[in-house]
Amino acid sequence: MVQHVSAPDDEPVEVLIAAIAECTMVWLERCVVTTTTARLGHCPPALSEQAATMAAEQGPPLIADLTALLRTDVDEQRQNPLMLYRSAVVHPTGLLIDAGVPATVRDEFHERVFADDRYELSPATWADIDERLREPGLYWGAWKAAVILHRRRAEGRR
Repeated sequence: MVQHVSAPDDEPVEVLIAAIAECTMVWLERCVVTTTTARLGHCPPALSEQAATMAAEQGPPLIADLTALLRTDVDEQRQNPLMLYRSAVVHPTGLLIDAGVPATVRDEFHERVFADDRYELSPATWADIDERLREPGLYWGAWKAAVILHRRRAEGRR
């Protein structure tokens, strides 16, 4: 049995976690405010306050889940961080629905793949969450791929 080699440096994990901590609650709130403004021309103050409250309540558990996932050994990870963000759109979506904000007209692909994402809030890339996540997310992805490749070569697989 081949023993897994440790990653020589988990800096990419910690850099991404720090960026996630800075951006996640802002993103949750922005999903509501930006979508409402785009559909209605403004975001009512009461809805903006609800968005801030939702972000304050839902952000920390999402950050904790993301942190736990990222600190899990790469061979044990069964989902990726963007999947967790995609699951979290249920929170801003609920506020938007309750506020009567008209849903986005979506194409067939989005309706099929993201059936419950009526406002197209699901991020496809790190930058869709926040531009500040682009570089740390790409850095982490490259690091993860290198760790996996290194391990497979050490196991005699490619």
